[in-house]
Amino acid sequence: MSTDNAIKLFTGNASPALAKLVADRMGLNLAKATVIKFSNQETSVTIGESVRDEDVFIIQSGCGEINDSLMELLIMINACKTASARRITAVIPCFPYARQDKKDKSRAPITARLTANMLTVAGADHVITMDLHASQIQGFFNIPVDNLYCEPSTIHYIKTKIPNWKNAIIVSPDAGGAKRATSIADNLELDFALIHKERKKANEVSRMVLVGDVTGKIAILVDDMADTCGTLGLAAKTLMENGAEKVYAIVAHGILSGKAIQVINDSVIEKMVITNTIPSEDKMALCPKLDIIDISPTIAEAIRRTHNGESVSYLFSHVPQ
Repeated sequence: MSTDNAIKLFTGNASPALAKLVADRMGLNLAKATVIKFSNQETSVTIGESVRDEDVFIIQSGCGEINDSLMELLIMINACKTASARRITAVIPCFPYARQDKKDKSRAPITARLTANMLTVAGADHVITMDLHASQIQGFFNIPVDNLYCEPSTIHYIKTKIPNWKNAIIVSPDAGGAKRATSIADNLELDFALIHKERKKANEVSRMVLVGDVTGKIAILVDDMADTCGTLGLAAKTLMENGAEKVYAIVAHGILSGKAIQVINDSVIEKMVITNTIPSEDKMALCPKLDIIDISPTIAEAIRRTHNGESVSYLFSHVPQ
């Protein structure tokens, strides 16, 4: 069943390149919106065309200046809400504050819940995101959330771009990512290994222990995000010390902050594969090991299916052609 209202695609300043790819894939132009900062650092949003009774999709990833990106998104949602949009969907490829999803120590804030509340209060009717750090974040919302997966694109990449992939082993760099890694390993009918890490403090790993046999195999590290890349660099070193032939790393969200690029360049990782949920064009020039999987077809198809009232569960296991 198709609706008679049009799709309006908007984007803020966080991921314009991804939004353009999505728009091109759908055969649409991005709707006009101006997002600027005043000299006192306040964000100002002007929606440049009518959205009355339209189906609005706002594409904005949680990256770069994360607080600015989030504020831009909230203001754009609210601007469309007050301009009488029929439905507003926030398309957030990389969900901000997703790692602060539980009270893991005394007086710790659950900021992911706060972010969910802010989006709902701003006026979002629906959220589309990718590879949430923890799936339970969907439960923080009182509106529908579609959590898409990079897994089908990852499997397609392994089959087409990694030579001799049938001699590979899928490795999770920590216990938290075991479910993701076993799912990919089962799909490809490959073995699975796990690295147990001991942390002294956040973002700093002290010791790693490998569970599983990687001797003579191509090790493929799979994770949902790479921030400072300290874990991946150490994991790759541990795998090579345990007899792996080569090490590839595939992550959904390449945040790559701090010394990440230097860590990747100095590491034994053959290829560091990320998706374009976060813009990385500037980092590609600095790191020859970087490779990018384009997930815009998945997002474009999810938007099309949402607009037409179709199921998006097909995208959990297939890459749109």
